[in-house]
Amino acid sequence: MQWRSIVVGLLVLRVLLNCAVWLVVGLGPSWGFDLINPIKFTFNLHKSELLQDGDRATVKTNAWLQHMYDNRNPQAKTCAKISGNSPKKSYLSFFQEGRDEYDRKYSSFPDALKVKMKGMARDMFYFGYDNYMKFAFPEDELNPIACEGRGPDVLNPSNININDVLGNYSLTLIDALDTLLVLGNVTEFHRAVKLVIDTVSFDKDSTVQVFEANIRILGSLISAHILLTDPRHPFGDIALKDYDNELLHLAHDLAVRLLPAFENTSTGIPYPRVNLKRGVPPDSINETCTAGAGSLLVEFGILSRLTGDSTFEWVARRAVKALWNLRSNETGLLGNVVNIQTGQWVGKQSGLGAGMDSFYEYLLKSYILFGEKEDYRMFSAAYESIQSHLRRGRAACNEGDGDPPLYVNVNMFNGQIMNTWIDSLQAFFPGLQVLNGDVENAICLHAFYYAIWKRFGALPERYNWQLQAPDILFYPLRPELVESTYLLYQATKNPFYLHVGMDILESLEKNTKVRCGYATLHHVVDKSKEDRMESFFLSETCKYLYLPYFYLRNYKHSQPTLLLFDEDNPLHMSESKYIFTTEGHVMPIDQRFREKNWEDQFPCEEPNNEPPANISNCERIPEERRYGLPLKSIYMRQIDHMVGLS
Repeated sequence: MQWRSIVVGLLVLRVLLNCAVWLVVGLGPSWGFDLINPIKFTFNLHKSELLQDGDRATVKTNAWLQHMYDNRNPQAKTCAKISGNSPKKSYLSFFQEGRDEYDRKYSSFPDALKVKMKGMARDMFYFGYDNYMKFAFPEDELNPIACEGRGPDVLNPSNININDVLGNYSLTLIDALDTLLVLGNVTEFHRAVKLVIDTVSFDKDSTVQVFEANIRILGSLISAHILLTDPRHPFGDIALKDYDNELLHLAHDLAVRLLPAFENTSTGIPYPRVNLKRGVPPDSINETCTAGAGSLLVEFGILSRLTGDSTFEWVARRAVKALWNLRSNETGLLGNVVNIQTGQWVGKQSGLGAGMDSFYEYLLKSYILFGEKEDYRMFSAAYESIQSHLRRGRAACNEGDGDPPLYVNVNMFNGQIMNTWIDSLQAFFPGLQVLNGDVENAICLHAFYYAIWKRFGALPERYNWQLQAPDILFYPLRPELVESTYLLYQATKNPFYLHVGMDILESLEKNTKVRCGYATLHHVVDKSKEDRMESFFLSETCKYLYLPYFYLRNYKHSQPTLLLFDEDNPLHMSESKYIFTTEGHVMPIDQRFREKNWEDQFPCEEPNNEPPANISNCERIPEERRYGLPLKSIYMRQIDHMVGLS
C-alpha cells in the first residue's frame, strides 16, 4: 500500500508540474511576459554591415541582432520560417483559421464603444482647447502644467526649438480652426474665425521657419477659408455673415512675407527662416533640410490657384525640382540637409523620418490635388529607390525566411547603413504606403511602430532597433502613428485598428493629461513631463483620434470612407472628397485646383507608369482585398512576440 501511495503522489506531482509549466510557457506570453526567455527583437539585415565598438570590424549576418544573442533557444524567433517549398498563401488565408485569442479580442468593436471613444476624443480636444483659450490666448501655445501662455523666446533668439514655430500670431488657435468644424462646433468655429480676423497680424518682428509657418498657419487659413466658402456645404450652411475672404487675405499676406526665402539662392532652394517684417536675416545659414524646403507645394499651390497668382506655386515647385535633380545617380536617393547655394549635400543620410518625411508625402499628395504627372513620376521613382535601398528584411511581409521589414537610415550615395535608430516621424509612412496601394507593407510597418507604442505607452522620438531601447526619450504628442492607424482602418475596415486607436487614446489620457491640458512626455519610461502642448496636438492628434484620414479612391465617384468613432460626420454624408495636409488640415479634391491660368514653368516628361489623372493610387487595391488583411498573423507574431502584447 505504501508503494501505491508513493506512485499516486508522484503522478499527482507530475500533473501539477505539467500544469505549472503550461501556465508559464503557454499563458505567459499572452499576459505580456516570458519567464524563460527575455522578449527581444530579431530583424533581418541580409547583406548590410554593422560597425561595432567604434572599429572597422564588420559583422555580416542574416539577423539584424543575431550577433547580440547566443543560440540558447533557436525557436525563439520573432517570426517562424516558412520552407522554400511551402506553397505561397494569399494573405486572406490568415483569417480562414479558427477563432482564437486574436479573434476574441480584435474581431469586433461594438457601436457603444465607438460612441464612448468618440466622446473621449472630443473631450480630449476641448480640454486642451478650452484651457488654451482661457490661460494662453492670444499667445502661441499653452504651457499645460503652469496654466499659462507661451510665445517666442525673445531673450534667446538661438532657441530655434521654440522660435522656429512660435511667431507671436496665436498659433494654436489658427492651427485648430478646421478641427472645430470637423467636431461639428460651428458656433465656436465662427467665434474663432472672427478672433483671427480681428486680432492676428503677421507684421511681426518674428523670425520663423518657413516650413512651420507654411504647414501650421498658411495651411490652416487656406483650409478654413475653403470650408467657409464651399458651395457644397458639407457641414451644412456655415456661412459667416459679412465674411469677405479675410482668411484668404491673411494667407496671402503671410505667403508674401515668406517669399524672400526663395530669393538670392543659387539653386532656388529656399532659406530655412525669414523674419516676417524684414525678410531673410543677414546671419541666416545656407543649409536647409529636404522636407523643410520640399514640403511647400500643397499650400503654395492651392494659394496660387485660389488667387490666380502663379508665383507661390512656381517657387515651391522650383524648389522641389531643384532637390530632385540633386539625388544620387547611383541610388536615386536624396540626403537630408543641403547647401542652398552650392547644391552640395551637407547631410548624406537618407531615411523616412526627420528632415525627409513630408518631402515624399507631398510628391504624392500634390499629384492627387493638382494632377501634375511629373509629381507622380517623381514619387514613383522615389518610392522604388526607398524599397530598393532603405527596406531591410524578408521580401514578403508575412511569409518566407528572415524577419519583418524595416526601413533604415542609409548613406544616399551607396545605401550603406549609417546608424541603428528610427524616429517617431517615420510612423507616417504606413499611411503613405496605403495611399500608394501598398497595403500589405503598410500593415507590416505599422505593426512595428505599434509594438513600440505598446511597450512604452508612447513613441520615443528615436528608437534604437539594435539596442532595443530609446535613443531620445521624449514624446511631444505627435500624431503620425494615429494618422497611419486610421488610414489603415479605412483601407481594411478591420476593427483591429479601432482597438489600436482606443489604446492610443487611453495611453494619452493616462500618461500625458495634466492640470490644464496635455503635456509632452520628457521620458517615455518614467513618464516625467515637460510643460509644453504643441499646436499639432489639437490640429492633428485629436483630429485623427476623432476621425481617420480620408482614403480616396476615385475622384469622380468615391465617397469619403467611414470615420472611426464618428461615422455620421457631415463629411461622410456628402459626395465631397478631401485629403489632409501634413499638418492635418482638410483640403478638398476639387477640379478647380487642377486648372490654372498660366503656362507650365517646368516642361514635364510624360511618365510611363502614372495612374490615370482622375484616380488615386488607392484604386489599385481590389475591393475584395480591402477586408480581412493578414492582421492576425502579422500582429500576433510581430507584436505579441516582440513586446508582450496582452
